[in-house]
Amino acid sequence: MAVQADVREPAAVQDLIEQVRGAWGGVDVLVHNALTPYAVKPFQEMTWEELGGKLDDELRAAFTVTKAVLPAMMEHGQGRIIYLGTGLSRRPREGMIALGTAKAALTQFARYLAQELGPHGITVNVVEPGPVADTRMAADVLDEELAQRQVATPMGRLARPADVARTVAFYPMRTTPS
Repeated sequence: MAVQADVREPAAVQDLIEQVRGAWGGVDVLVHNALTPYAVKPFQEMTWEELGGKLDDELRAAFTVTKAVLPAMMEHGQGRIIYLGTGLSRRPREGMIALGTAKAALTQFARYLAQELGPHGITVNVVEPGPVADTRMAADVLDEELAQRQVATPMGRLARPADVARTVAFYPMRTTPS
């Protein structure tokens, strides 16, 4: 089931959640993988609107979707939340300050949520796959030479979407004792 929504907008997210509830009865797992637009340029050429806008979009989207799924997860005493981040939050790369800074903020947001929600049976994790082949971001940001320089896996290739999906699926659902 695919539902399109601007995850920065609470009304759009509520509509999305209602559609999911109608189809499956609720949300047990949130995988937050929204990628909002961002500027790829050096800091000296960047405006506050570009940097601050990416920070605002990234955290607003995570905040909005998390707020929407938490009531049911709290009621059931279990759930899992997984945010997609990037290694750029720890390993800077030229021109990627907006994305790297925003994803670093998302990672810290997740740490605070994990601490707060863990006692309620809700796990919160971040998956940071690095560059992923065959994605809009890879097409927009990585030329072939840069893509090859990003390869740092034993397989000798960039990660693929299926690799990331398997990593996300690895996180087990925490269940409360009966």
